[in-house]
Amino acid sequence: MELKLGKTLILSTLCSLALMGDATAQAQEEAAPIAGQSTLGVTVIQHEVIAKGWRASKLINANIYNENDQKIGEIDDFIVAPDGSLSVAIVDVGGFLGMGKRHVAVPVDQFRSTGDKASRIVLPGASKEALKQLPEFKYVQ
Repeated sequence: MELKLGKTLILSTLCSLALMGDATAQAQEEAAPIAGQSTLGVTVIQHEVIAKGWRASKLINANIYNENDQKIGEIDDFIVAPDGSLSVAIVDVGGFLGMGKRHVAVPVDQFRSTGDKASRIVLPGASKEALKQLPEFKYVQ
């Protein structure tokens, strides 16, 4: 009887483990994205928003103006924080013929566009002097 009870216990344990395995496999299948059913990339709503945005490739080396139409700098590059929480434009300011210019970081949400066909990048309330007062940005790599 003890032997029969032991076999029953082992069989019961094996059945329980098999059922748990099936449940785990089913949960993994449900959690796994199914091709064509999960959204990769941007959603339709996000696409509509970004389609009106600026292409970084077109902004590199673009001039920056203030609201008085004075050229105050030029975009050198863009940097996005590792977690995506902040993106900044690295702006070249000052200098003459490449000499004496320095880099400063300006959050991209501070820039505006004139909105016309020949859209200009505007940094409202800025001047060359104000940009020169910002801490110098130095690339790590």
